[in-house]
Amino acid sequence: MVDIRGGPRQDRRGNERKIFMRSDLIYGALTHISNRYQLCQLASKATRKLHKPNTRLQDTTNEVLVRFHEASPMGAHGDTKVALEQVSQQRRAA
Repeated sequence: MVDIRGGPRQDRRGNERKIFMRSDLIYGALTHISNRYQLCQLASKATRKLHKPNTRLQDTTNEVLVRFHEASPMGAHGDTKVALEQVSQQRRAA
């Protein structure tokens, strides 16, 4: 989990987490998606699917952007629906 607020942060287990600004997360996600409008659309859809009750929406959005940075949300075929189905399957498994 990534925290965008300033200062050192620790998770529930006491481990330190890296702190990123949201702009850093966006630029990281742009490595796989060159169109900013499409990035916003995919991020908002994935955030709605992955959001858990009683958690901050900002944290869910940051998690989505980190996932987009690590792997292409478009999948191998460039199909948005396939990417969103994969995200929702990961959400159900958690």
